[in-house]
Amino acid sequence: MAEEFLLGSIEAGGTKFILAVADTEGNIKAQKRIPTEDPETTIKNTIEFFKQYPIKALGIGTFGPIDIDKNSKTYGYILSTPKPGWSNFDLKGSLERGLDVPAYITTDVNSSAYGEYIARGKDNNKTIVYVTIGTGVGGGIIQNGHFIGKNAHPEMGHMIVKRHPKDTYEGYCLFHGSACVEGMAAGPTLKARTGIPGEELKRDNEVFDFVAYYVAQMLYNVYMSTRADVMVVGGSVLNEEDLKQVRKYFKEFNHDYVETPDLEKLIVRPAVENNGSATLGNFALAKKALED
Repeated sequence: MAEEFLLGSIEAGGTKFILAVADTEGNIKAQKRIPTEDPETTIKNTIEFFKQYPIKALGIGTFGPIDIDKNSKTYGYILSTPKPGWSNFDLKGSLERGLDVPAYITTDVNSSAYGEYIARGKDNNKTIVYVTIGTGVGGGIIQNGHFIGKNAHPEMGHMIVKRHPKDTYEGYCLFHGSACVEGMAAGPTLKARTGIPGEELKRDNEVFDFVAYYVAQMLYNVYMSTRADVMVVGGSVLNEEDLKQVRKYFKEFNHDYVETPDLEKLIVRPAVENNGSATLGNFALAKKALED
């Protein structure tokens, strides 16, 4: 009997790695979460999981910043990051050597963008933007079936934004303080402003209005640069109801300057449930690793 053909997916986050195995049709055969510890421990646990299954290739969507330039000596490395021990770590190489399979590596938000591209019909006539509002803020763009950003990935979370008139928070970002989206809209800013974890806050708390204001600015700036057809807002900070306020602010920022699609169809939540867009994208990217 022929050996079953399986693919691996890693969604490498700052607090956890989500590991998954699927067949070539995307049917998940196994899945596991492990904590993101030091690189040596995390990679050891990752390799032990995948060695239970005959995977032929691996798709990796990771926290960043990372080197995605295939001509670079540090291609596949985590670059300078506040995550202890992970700066200048060869993530792609360590996994390829440990599992003896090819790997495709990109950012976690790029993987999610690719998953949304697949889930929405792989329409190469459309530009899809995916942003995540979670522990950090980031985004990816798919145009004509390809990622935007060949030598380096987008850093939408560090886009400069103006302060909400009522917001006095000094900012979460270590680099930009209150000047960038991540500094003012990432998940940790909710507790920093209120003293209450975001998941325990009532949805009518004004902090969600502040976040919507900054996310709308980011989306408007990206829209004016890409004229995207769909802008997907993932992550755990905002929900479907919150997007009404995002669309309201987006419309105010535009002030009828350019014609836009129906904002309820332009600014949406993910098509893949439970923030599973990255895993879906990673399986497809694993296939690309085999092709390459």
